[in-house]
Amino acid sequence: MSGAPPLDPPPAPQTIGRQVRVPKMAELVAAHLRRQIVRGELAAGEALPSETVLMEQFQVSRPTLREAFRVLESESLITVRRGAHGGARVQLPNSEVAARYAGLILEYRGTTLEDVYEARVLVESPAVGMLARDRTTADLEALRTALTAHAEPGPHGQRNLDAHSRFHALLVELTGNQTLRVLMGMVEHIIMRADWSRATADVGSPELERASRKGFNAHHRVVDLIAAGDDVGAERLWRRHLTEAKDYLTRGDVSTVLDLLG
Repeated sequence: MSGAPPLDPPPAPQTIGRQVRVPKMAELVAAHLRRQIVRGELAAGEALPSETVLMEQFQVSRPTLREAFRVLESESLITVRRGAHGGARVQLPNSEVAARYAGLILEYRGTTLEDVYEARVLVESPAVGMLARDRTTADLEALRTALTAHAEPGPHGQRNLDAHSRFHALLVELTGNQTLRVLMGMVEHIIMRADWSRATADVGSPELERASRKGFNAHHRVVDLIAAGDDVGAERLWRRHLTEAKDYLTRGDVSTVLDLLG
């Protein structure tokens, strides 16, 4: 429009915001390989090309390539074997890696085990209700198969705790929600350690026997409710079961994540 003042020229780049850090070449190489792994272009157990081939492909030096390898190793996406017959092999992303990092953060924040168990109640109970609404025949078969592991005779030891832990993980897995699976995988990693710590302290006690029997019964009842499509009843039962487990398992000398993992 005539008479309008001219627009001011854009400011010089050095005056816009803060300086942007340019990624190092090793980070760019790691990012490229990381994308290939998470997209499935590189399969679990597959050997990466030799260092000579990768150096040529990315036009980088050996120290730069090895720095990229160290980044991916720290993320547990590859394993590197040194020596003449060594090399890098692909590992699939693992929720245990996320659990370890989450555990460090919870330790730093002084998080109590009661806090962790409460998170489990808040997330896992609605997941059971979701499963009851959407369950399939295959879901019910998987749950009933998992229950047979509880029925095996023997003392309440690692095998029994593993069976209980796998059942809890299966309930979340069968919802089909991948985000829930990862979140609960992190929580369950810590809870399994706490369960084992408490069970070891209480081995042979009437309290452990009673808690195990109540857990066994709750697992069977929730499968019946899921099979009946009773989402409200299944969620209510599971919330009560998890709360009772929390009350039992958070009594003792181990009270924080730092006590457990530190």
